[in-house]
Amino acid sequence: MYCIVDIETTGNGIKGNKITEISIFKYDGHEIIDEYTSLVNPECEIPYFITGLTGIDNQLVQDAPTIQEIAPKIIEITKDCIFVAHSVNFDYNVIKNEFKNIAFDFVRKKLCTVRLSRKLLPGYNSYSLGKLCSALEIPLTDRHRARGDAHATVLLFRKLLRAKGAEKVFKSFLNARSQEATLPPALSREVYEKLPEVPGIYYFKNTKGVIIYIGKAINIKKRVLSHFYNKSNKEIAMCQETADIDFELSGSELVALLMESDAIKHHYPSYNSAQKRTIQQYAIFAYEDRNGILHLAQNKLKAVPHPLMIYYTNTECRTAITELCETYDLCPKYCHLQENVSHCSHYSIKTCEGICKGEEAIETYNEKVRLAIAAIKGQNQNFVVQEKGRTPDEQAFIWIENGRYAGYGFVQKEETIHSYEDLDTFLVRKKNTLETQRIVQSYLIKHPQKEKFKLTDPIL
Repeated sequence: MYCIVDIETTGNGIKGNKITEISIFKYDGHEIIDEYTSLVNPECEIPYFITGLTGIDNQLVQDAPTIQEIAPKIIEITKDCIFVAHSVNFDYNVIKNEFKNIAFDFVRKKLCTVRLSRKLLPGYNSYSLGKLCSALEIPLTDRHRARGDAHATVLLFRKLLRAKGAEKVFKSFLNARSQEATLPPALSREVYEKLPEVPGIYYFKNTKGVIIYIGKAINIKKRVLSHFYNKSNKEIAMCQETADIDFELSGSELVALLMESDAIKHHYPSYNSAQKRTIQQYAIFAYEDRNGILHLAQNKLKAVPHPLMIYYTNTECRTAITELCETYDLCPKYCHLQENVSHCSHYSIKTCEGICKGEEAIETYNEKVRLAIAAIKGQNQNFVVQEKGRTPDEQAFIWIENGRYAGYGFVQKEETIHSYEDLDTFLVRKKNTLETQRIVQSYLIKHPQKEKFKLTDPIL
């Protein structure tokens, strides 16, 4: 026995969604044996755009029963029935959540006419209810009203029951161990089954092949499936759009995190909220003026040809120069902490020994600047972190250059590497960002025993 269901709602995702109309047809596979249709008072305002779509407004439902009042009838008519709907997870989960709010349990086996149609009636451009009914010449009246859509779904379901191979497909979809009902309507099981159970990144794509989400995982297949069980509004909307999934292997979680960050900034997927912003970087640099005096200064990274140290805010960069100025008795004027002054008169740094007044020898002052530069460079470590490769015969590595993430690479274990110049040929250079810097730093803090190979060490 089947119950074909359609609901109209206030349009607020799942958890905040309220039913405004419900229609249920009890169907035995041959004929309709019962029907229940009712408007529902959602006990909240119905948005104007929903009224424009369905014609259901606040006045129409003001005298309608609430979901609590009709819950017993819904439970009775759907009892011992398979719950059927077009994009079943939406209707089912809205009802389940509404019932949960009034302390009712609602658990039914499910079938989705979108997924069934894709399997049994392949080749159509669209599997939306309206376009599919038009293509199959199924009458559909009162579109976007519960009874009209539910009755059209009954006629579609009848056709699906009688399609070639229906028995086998229905049986597999109803198998309790099958994940068919969990997968997004537009995503084929074959695509899901091809996903590997190893570390890497994955791409959710819509029907046009556009990447809408990028994620990383230690187990790609398991992580992807978790999206389909997630009932948040964002996840449901994203899964409804997902028609294909692609992936790249990483070999390890660290490489996956770095690959994910780079891919998000490259593709800017609509459902990735984090890591999409581009952070302005700043740098300390040194130069010699026409009088032979060495200066320390700061600027945006893109304007600095030879940065001594990179920072992610202008404040951090200026603070670092201030500390150097105080530590090495440098001049605020020649550290560009004061501009357009004949000699320094900084409010807090009083350690200048007179270079700006001609009271200190240029070479003496420059030697102090060189010590400051050496201290900065001392912070810039150069090393490689080794990671597991994508296959047993491969090894991955993360390249840190001047204290900054420079990229990653993969090397076959049979390769003979004599120097870091040899290793450099396998490096996939990537842009260092705030996110990648944090990823690497967090990893090294969590794995203090992780072996690091300095770029001056011999290659084994």
